[in-house]
Amino acid sequence: MISVAAPDCVNRMRPLTVLLVKPRGFCAGVERAIRTVEEALVRFGAPVFVRHQIVHNAHVIGQLAAKGAIFVDELDAVPDGAPVIFSAHGVAQSVRAEAQRRGLAFIDATCPLVTKVHREVQRHASEGRKVILIGHRGHPEVVGTLGQAASETVILVQSAREAAALPIDEARSYGLVMQTTLSMIDAEEIAAVLRARIPRLHEPQRSDLCYATTNRQMAVRAIANRCDAIVVVGGANSSNSRRLVEVARIAGCPKAVLLQNAGGLPPSFLNRVTTLGLTAGASTPEVLVHEILQSLARRFTVTVEEIVTTVEGTHFNLPRFSAGQNHHARQ
Repeated sequence: MISVAAPDCVNRMRPLTVLLVKPRGFCAGVERAIRTVEEALVRFGAPVFVRHQIVHNAHVIGQLAAKGAIFVDELDAVPDGAPVIFSAHGVAQSVRAEAQRRGLAFIDATCPLVTKVHREVQRHASEGRKVILIGHRGHPEVVGTLGQAASETVILVQSAREAAALPIDEARSYGLVMQTTLSMIDAEEIAAVLRARIPRLHEPQRSDLCYATTNRQMAVRAIANRCDAIVVVGGANSSNSRRLVEVARIAGCPKAVLLQNAGGLPPSFLNRVTTLGLTAGASTPEVLVHEILQSLARRFTVTVEEIVTTVEGTHFNLPRFSAGQNHHARQ
Protein backbone atom coordinates (compact mmCIF):
# COMPACT_ATOMS: atom_id res chain seq x y z
CA MET A 1 0.00 0.00 0.00
CA ILE A 2 1.15 3.56 -0.81
CA SER A 3 -0.15 6.64 0.96
CA VAL A 4 -0.46 9.86 -1.04
CA ALA A 5 0.56 13.14 0.59
CA ALA A 6 -2.48 14.93 1.99
CA PRO A 7 -3.25 18.17 3.90
CA ASP A 8 -3.08 18.44 7.70
CA CYS A 9 -6.84 17.94 7.88
CA VAL A 10 -6.39 14.33 6.72
CA ASN A 11 -8.06 12.91 9.82
CA ARG A 12 -11.31 14.67 8.93
CA MET A 13 -11.43 13.23 5.40
CA ARG A 14 -12.96 9.91 4.56
CA PRO A 15 -10.74 7.10 3.25
CA LEU A 16 -10.46 6.23 -0.43
CA THR A 17 -8.60 3.23 -1.82
CA VAL A 18 -7.22 3.74 -5.33
CA LEU A 19 -6.41 0.65 -7.39
CA LEU A 20 -3.76 1.98 -9.76
CA VAL A 21 -3.32 -0.46 -12.61
CA LYS A 22 -0.14 -1.24 -14.47
CA PRO A 23 0.51 -1.25 -17.38
CA ARG A 24 -1.01 2.15 -18.08
CA GLY A 25 -0.07 5.24 -20.05
CA PHE A 26 2.44 5.53 -22.86
CA CYS A 27 3.03 2.55 -25.15
CA ALA A 28 6.17 2.02 -27.22
CA GLY A 29 4.57 3.46 -30.38
CA VAL A 30 3.54 6.67 -28.62
CA GLU A 31 6.98 7.10 -27.03
CA ARG A 32 8.57 6.61 -30.45
CA ALA A 33 6.29 9.18 -32.09
CA ILE A 34 6.95 11.83 -29.45
CA ARG A 35 10.71 11.24 -29.55
CA THR A 36 10.56 11.53 -33.34
CA VAL A 37 9.12 15.05 -33.11
CA GLU A 38 11.65 16.03 -30.45
CA GLU A 39 14.55 14.67 -32.52
CA ALA A 40 13.27 16.46 -35.64
CA LEU A 41 13.23 19.74 -33.71
CA VAL A 42 16.85 19.17 -32.71
CA ARG A 43 17.96 18.27 -36.24
CA PHE A 44 15.93 20.77 -38.24
CA GLY A 45 15.16 23.48 -35.73
CA ALA A 46 11.69 24.98 -35.25
CA PRO A 47 9.24 24.94 -36.79
CA VAL A 48 8.67 21.30 -37.64
CA PHE A 49 5.30 20.43 -39.15
CA VAL A 50 3.27 17.40 -38.10
CA ARG A 51 0.37 16.11 -40.16
CA HIS A 52 -2.47 15.56 -37.67
CA GLN A 53 -1.92 15.20 -33.94
CA ILE A 54 1.18 13.07 -33.41
CA VAL A 55 -0.81 11.21 -30.72
CA HIS A 56 -4.28 11.86 -29.34
CA ASN A 57 -3.53 13.76 -26.15
CA ALA A 58 -3.93 17.51 -25.70
CA HIS A 59 -1.23 17.72 -23.00
CA VAL A 60 1.36 16.11 -25.27
CA ILE A 61 0.33 18.28 -28.22
CA GLY A 62 0.61 21.42 -26.11
CA GLN A 63 4.09 20.53 -24.90
CA LEU A 64 5.37 19.80 -28.40
CA ALA A 65 3.75 22.93 -29.80
CA ALA A 66 5.58 24.97 -27.15
CA LYS A 67 8.86 23.52 -28.45
CA GLY A 68 8.10 24.50 -32.04
CA ALA A 69 5.94 21.75 -33.55
CA ILE A 70 3.10 22.95 -35.79
CA PHE A 71 0.19 20.54 -36.26
CA VAL A 72 -1.70 20.72 -39.54
CA ASP A 73 -4.61 18.81 -41.03
CA GLU A 74 -3.20 18.38 -44.54
CA LEU A 75 0.04 18.77 -46.45
CA ASP A 76 -1.13 21.88 -48.27
CA ALA A 77 -0.55 23.75 -44.99
CA VAL A 78 3.14 22.75 -45.02
CA PRO A 79 5.46 25.28 -46.73
CA ASP A 80 7.74 24.05 -49.50
CA GLY A 81 11.03 22.79 -48.12
CA ALA A 82 9.78 22.38 -44.54
CA PRO A 83 10.15 19.02 -42.75
CA VAL A 84 6.90 17.21 -42.00
CA ILE A 85 6.19 14.24 -39.76
CA PHE A 86 3.43 11.69 -40.30
CA SER A 87 1.60 10.88 -37.06
CA ALA A 88 1.63 7.56 -35.20
CA HIS A 89 -1.75 6.71 -36.75
CA GLY A 90 -0.31 6.34 -40.26
CA VAL A 91 -1.25 7.87 -43.59
CA ALA A 92 -2.73 6.78 -46.91
CA GLN A 93 -0.44 6.08 -49.84
CA SER A 94 -1.81 9.21 -51.53
CA VAL A 95 -0.35 11.36 -48.72
CA ARG A 96 3.12 9.85 -49.22
CA ALA A 97 2.82 10.40 -52.96
CA GLU A 98 1.89 14.05 -52.46
CA ALA A 99 4.83 14.60 -50.08
CA GLN A 100 7.18 13.04 -52.62
CA ARG A 101 5.71 15.08 -55.49
CA ARG A 102 6.35 18.29 -53.54
CA GLY A 103 9.82 17.19 -52.49
CA LEU A 104 8.98 17.52 -48.79
CA ALA A 105 11.41 16.03 -46.27
CA PHE A 106 9.04 13.70 -44.45
CA ILE A 107 9.64 11.47 -41.45
CA ASP A 108 7.27 8.58 -40.89
CA ALA A 109 6.34 8.20 -37.19
CA THR A 110 3.65 5.60 -37.94
CA CYS A 111 3.52 3.04 -35.16
CA PRO A 112 5.21 -0.17 -36.40
CA LEU A 113 2.11 -2.13 -35.37
CA VAL A 114 -0.02 0.05 -37.65
CA THR A 115 2.54 -0.39 -40.42
CA LYS A 116 2.07 -4.16 -39.97
CA VAL A 117 -1.64 -3.74 -40.76
CA HIS A 118 -0.84 -1.56 -43.79
CA ARG A 119 1.40 -4.28 -45.18
CA GLU A 120 -1.30 -6.88 -44.65
CA VAL A 121 -3.74 -4.76 -46.69
CA GLN A 122 -1.18 -4.34 -49.44
CA ARG A 123 -0.40 -8.08 -49.48
CA HIS A 124 -4.07 -9.10 -49.65
CA ALA A 125 -4.71 -6.59 -52.44
CA SER A 126 -1.69 -7.79 -54.44
CA GLU A 127 -3.00 -11.35 -54.17
CA GLY A 128 -6.41 -10.35 -55.52
CA ARG A 129 -8.41 -10.48 -52.30
CA LYS A 130 -11.08 -8.15 -51.06
CA VAL A 131 -9.99 -6.71 -47.69
CA ILE A 132 -12.33 -6.28 -44.73
CA LEU A 133 -11.15 -3.72 -42.18
CA ILE A 134 -12.77 -3.80 -38.74
CA GLY A 135 -12.58 -0.29 -37.31
CA HIS A 136 -14.23 3.06 -36.60
CA ARG A 137 -15.06 5.30 -39.55
CA GLY A 138 -13.19 8.60 -39.56
CA HIS A 139 -10.46 7.62 -37.11
CA PRO A 140 -7.07 8.69 -38.54
CA GLU A 141 -5.69 5.15 -38.32
CA VAL A 142 -8.66 3.79 -40.26
CA VAL A 143 -8.40 6.54 -42.88
CA GLY A 144 -4.73 5.66 -43.39
CA THR A 145 -5.39 1.92 -43.57
CA LEU A 146 -8.23 2.35 -46.06
CA GLY A 147 -5.78 4.30 -48.22
CA GLN A 148 -3.32 1.42 -48.60
CA ALA A 149 -5.22 -0.03 -51.58
CA ALA A 150 -7.81 1.01 -54.15
CA SER A 151 -11.07 2.21 -52.59
CA GLU A 152 -13.09 -0.65 -54.09
CA THR A 153 -10.70 -3.19 -52.57
CA VAL A 154 -11.08 -2.35 -48.84
CA ILE A 155 -14.42 -2.61 -47.03
CA LEU A 156 -14.91 -1.01 -43.61
CA VAL A 157 -17.02 -2.92 -41.06
CA GLN A 158 -17.83 -1.22 -37.75
CA SER A 159 -20.14 -3.64 -35.96
CA ALA A 160 -21.40 -7.21 -35.81
CA ARG A 161 -24.63 -6.00 -37.41
CA GLU A 162 -22.72 -4.61 -40.39
CA ALA A 163 -20.72 -7.83 -40.61
CA ALA A 164 -23.93 -9.86 -40.72
CA ALA A 165 -25.39 -7.69 -43.50
CA LEU A 166 -22.23 -7.47 -45.62
CA PRO A 167 -22.76 -8.89 -49.15
CA ILE A 168 -20.37 -11.83 -49.55
CA ASP A 169 -19.19 -13.48 -52.75
CA GLU A 170 -18.47 -17.03 -51.57
CA ALA A 171 -16.33 -17.65 -54.64
CA ARG A 172 -13.92 -14.89 -53.61
CA SER A 173 -11.08 -14.84 -51.13
CA TYR A 174 -11.09 -12.18 -48.40
CA GLY A 175 -8.44 -10.74 -46.11
CA LEU A 176 -9.26 -9.55 -42.60
CA VAL A 177 -7.45 -6.70 -40.79
CA MET A 178 -8.29 -4.60 -37.74
CA GLN A 179 -7.75 -1.14 -36.30
CA THR A 180 -5.13 -1.65 -33.60
CA THR A 181 -7.00 0.16 -30.80
CA LEU A 182 -10.30 -1.72 -30.81
CA SER A 183 -12.00 -3.35 -27.84
CA MET A 184 -10.96 -7.01 -27.74
CA ILE A 185 -14.57 -8.01 -27.08
CA ASP A 186 -15.98 -6.02 -30.00
CA ALA A 187 -13.25 -7.10 -32.40
CA GLU A 188 -13.75 -10.79 -31.63
CA GLU A 189 -17.54 -10.50 -31.90
CA ILE A 190 -17.29 -8.96 -35.37
CA ALA A 191 -14.58 -11.37 -36.51
CA ALA A 192 -16.68 -14.35 -35.37
CA VAL A 193 -19.57 -13.23 -37.58
CA LEU A 194 -17.26 -12.88 -40.57
CA ARG A 195 -15.63 -16.29 -39.97
CA ALA A 196 -19.05 -17.93 -39.97
CA ARG A 197 -20.04 -16.25 -43.24
CA ILE A 198 -16.85 -16.31 -45.32
CA PRO A 199 -15.40 -19.68 -46.34
CA ARG A 200 -12.10 -18.22 -47.58
CA LEU A 201 -11.19 -15.67 -44.92
CA HIS A 202 -7.48 -14.99 -44.42
CA GLU A 203 -6.65 -13.64 -40.95
CA PRO A 204 -3.30 -12.36 -39.66
CA GLN A 205 -1.08 -14.92 -37.95
CA ARG A 206 -0.76 -12.53 -35.02
CA SER A 207 -3.60 -10.31 -33.84
CA ASP A 208 -3.70 -6.81 -35.28
CA LEU A 209 -4.77 -5.44 -31.90
CA CYS A 210 -1.94 -3.50 -30.30
CA TYR A 211 -0.25 -5.27 -27.38
CA ALA A 212 -0.64 -2.11 -25.27
CA THR A 213 -4.35 -1.82 -26.05
CA THR A 214 -4.86 -5.45 -25.08
CA ASN A 215 -2.74 -5.21 -21.92
CA ARG A 216 -4.54 -2.09 -20.67
CA GLN A 217 -7.93 -3.63 -21.30
CA MET A 218 -6.95 -6.80 -19.45
CA ALA A 219 -5.72 -4.73 -16.51
CA VAL A 220 -9.05 -2.90 -16.28
CA ARG A 221 -10.93 -6.18 -16.46
CA ALA A 222 -8.81 -7.48 -13.58
CA ILE A 223 -9.97 -4.75 -11.19
CA ALA A 224 -13.49 -3.92 -12.42
CA ASN A 225 -15.34 -6.11 -9.93
CA ARG A 226 -13.40 -4.61 -7.02
CA CYS A 227 -14.20 -0.99 -7.89
CA ASP A 228 -17.13 1.28 -7.10
CA ALA A 229 -15.94 3.54 -9.94
CA ILE A 230 -13.13 3.69 -12.49
CA VAL A 231 -11.38 6.73 -13.94
CA VAL A 232 -9.58 6.44 -17.28
CA VAL A 233 -7.20 9.31 -18.00
CA GLY A 234 -6.95 10.06 -21.71
CA GLY A 235 -7.79 12.34 -24.59
CA ALA A 236 -11.39 12.75 -25.64
CA ASN A 237 -10.40 11.73 -29.19
CA SER A 238 -8.27 8.77 -28.06
CA SER A 239 -9.78 5.52 -29.32
CA ASN A 240 -7.85 3.26 -26.95
CA SER A 241 -8.82 5.43 -23.95
CA ARG A 242 -12.51 5.37 -24.85
CA ARG A 243 -12.35 1.60 -25.23
CA LEU A 244 -11.01 1.32 -21.66
CA VAL A 245 -14.17 3.01 -20.37
CA GLU A 246 -16.32 0.57 -22.36
CA VAL A 247 -14.33 -2.41 -21.09
CA ALA A 248 -14.69 -1.24 -17.47
CA ARG A 249 -18.45 -1.02 -17.79
CA ILE A 250 -18.79 -4.40 -19.50
CA ALA A 251 -16.47 -6.04 -16.97
CA GLY A 252 -18.59 -5.06 -13.98
CA CYS A 253 -18.03 -1.39 -13.12
CA PRO A 254 -20.78 0.66 -14.80
CA LYS A 255 -19.59 3.85 -13.09
CA ALA A 256 -16.63 4.55 -15.37
CA VAL A 257 -15.55 7.87 -16.87
CA LEU A 258 -12.92 9.28 -19.24
CA LEU A 259 -11.06 12.35 -17.97
CA GLN A 260 -8.54 14.48 -19.83
CA ASN A 261 -7.09 15.86 -16.57
CA ALA A 262 -7.76 16.33 -12.87
CA GLY A 263 -9.94 19.36 -13.49
CA GLY A 264 -12.55 17.27 -15.28
CA LEU A 265 -13.55 15.14 -12.29
CA PRO A 266 -17.06 16.12 -11.10
CA PRO A 267 -17.18 16.37 -7.27
CA SER A 268 -20.32 14.23 -7.14
CA PHE A 269 -18.72 11.39 -9.12
CA LEU A 270 -17.02 10.00 -6.01
CA ASN A 271 -20.09 10.08 -3.77
CA ARG A 272 -20.33 6.70 -1.98
CA VAL A 273 -17.14 5.51 -3.71
CA THR A 274 -14.71 3.75 -1.36
CA THR A 275 -12.61 1.94 -3.99
CA LEU A 276 -11.63 3.75 -7.18
CA GLY A 277 -9.86 2.19 -10.16
CA LEU A 278 -7.40 4.43 -11.99
CA THR A 279 -5.70 3.85 -15.35
CA ALA A 280 -4.55 5.79 -18.40
CA GLY A 281 -4.77 5.29 -22.16
CA ALA A 282 -1.70 4.50 -24.25
CA SER A 283 -1.24 8.13 -25.33
CA THR A 284 -1.50 9.59 -21.81
CA PRO A 285 1.57 10.93 -19.95
CA GLU A 286 2.08 9.74 -16.38
CA VAL A 287 2.07 13.31 -15.07
CA LEU A 288 -1.69 13.49 -15.62
CA VAL A 289 -2.21 10.37 -13.50
CA HIS A 290 -0.17 11.91 -10.66
CA GLU A 291 -2.18 15.13 -10.90
CA ILE A 292 -5.38 13.18 -10.35
CA LEU A 293 -3.88 11.36 -7.37
CA GLN A 294 -2.85 14.68 -5.83
CA SER A 295 -6.32 16.10 -6.48
CA LEU A 296 -7.87 13.11 -4.72
CA ALA A 297 -5.47 13.54 -1.78
CA ARG A 298 -6.90 17.02 -1.16
CA ARG A 299 -10.35 15.52 -0.60
CA PHE A 300 -9.73 12.04 0.81
CA THR A 301 -7.35 9.99 2.90
CA VAL A 302 -5.95 8.12 -0.09
CA THR A 303 -4.28 4.74 -0.06
CA VAL A 304 -2.88 3.59 -3.40
CA GLU A 305 -2.60 -0.08 -4.26
CA GLU A 306 -0.77 -0.72 -7.53
CA ILE A 307 -2.12 -3.70 -9.44
CA VAL A 308 0.41 -5.10 -11.93
CA THR A 309 -1.07 -7.50 -14.47
CA THR A 310 1.84 -7.72 -16.91
CA VAL A 311 5.26 -6.19 -17.48
CA GLU A 312 5.87 -4.54 -20.86
CA GLY A 313 9.31 -4.44 -22.43
CA THR A 314 8.52 -3.45 -26.01
CA HIS A 315 10.73 -0.77 -27.55
CA PHE A 316 10.72 0.70 -31.06
CA ASN A 317 13.68 2.48 -32.62
CA LEU A 318 13.19 5.92 -34.14
CA PRO A 319 12.32 6.04 -37.83
CA ARG A 320 15.17 6.62 -40.24
CA PHE A 321 16.10 10.23 -40.90
CA SER A 322 17.39 9.98 -44.46
CA ALA A 323 20.32 11.86 -45.92
CA GLY A 324 17.82 13.74 -48.07
CA GLN A 325 16.18 15.00 -44.91
CA ASN A 326 19.37 15.83 -43.06
CA HIS A 327 20.42 18.58 -45.45
CA HIS A 328 17.55 20.64 -44.08
CA ALA A 329 18.97 20.45 -40.57
CA ARG A 330 20.38 23.61 -39.08
CA GLN A 331 24.15 23.53 -38.63
